[in-house]
Amino acid sequence: MFTALYCCLFYMDFIKHVIGEELIIFEKKFAEAVKGQAPLLDRIMKYIIKRKGKQLRPMFVF
Repeated sequence: MFTALYCCLFYMDFIKHVIGEELIIFEKKFAEAVKGQAPLLDRIMKYIIKRKGKQLRPMFVF
């Protein structure tokens, strides 16, 4: 069990290293795309952007 978890974490770190620059570009473009005029909605979207869970799917696709 420990070995499988270690392999999974190692794999994720490796993928982050490989696509790290693309993730940074994605975060900037995503933040620009969801920026709105409504202050409450803008605040909610900033919270969502700070959550890094959305990066898991692109990492597994590669």
